[in-house]
Amino acid sequence: MPDSKMPVTLLGFDFGLKRTGVAVGNTVTGMATPECVLYSRQGQPDWEKVSRLITQWRPDLLVVGMPQKTDGSVSTMHDTIEQFIQALKKRSGLPVAMMNETLSSREAEERLKQARQAGRKRKVGKEEVDQLAAAIILENWMQENVHAT
Repeated sequence: MPDSKMPVTLLGFDFGLKRTGVAVGNTVTGMATPECVLYSRQGQPDWEKVSRLITQWRPDLLVVGMPQKTDGSVSTMHDTIEQFIQALKKRSGLPVAMMNETLSSREAEERLKQARQAGRKRKVGKEEVDQLAAAIILENWMQENVHAT
């Protein structure tokens, strides 16, 4: 893990078989911003776009959400996400951290619904949820690893 006293740019991933939400964060603010959604092609992540994001943002660390069941056991996605993490390490040459992402998508849905209650009544899109879930994963990682008091 990079030195927590140094400014660090992070890319966060909420991996899915069809869509992967991506967010960017930094340890100076401890905040993350939804960036985009990557669509899988023929069962594979869009490695070209992952590469472009890494070139654009030049992160020091990549953070991938790893779901757990509410009883703490591993989810059915564990092995697939582990494969994504290993490929991400190999392709990027960057360190990759895992963060428990349990309920991050549900939290993202709730945040988006609350934000819309005062505005227009538009359905929350899956892409918005995926991006915000990635931001939540990053912010939670920073709270636990950088901004812990």
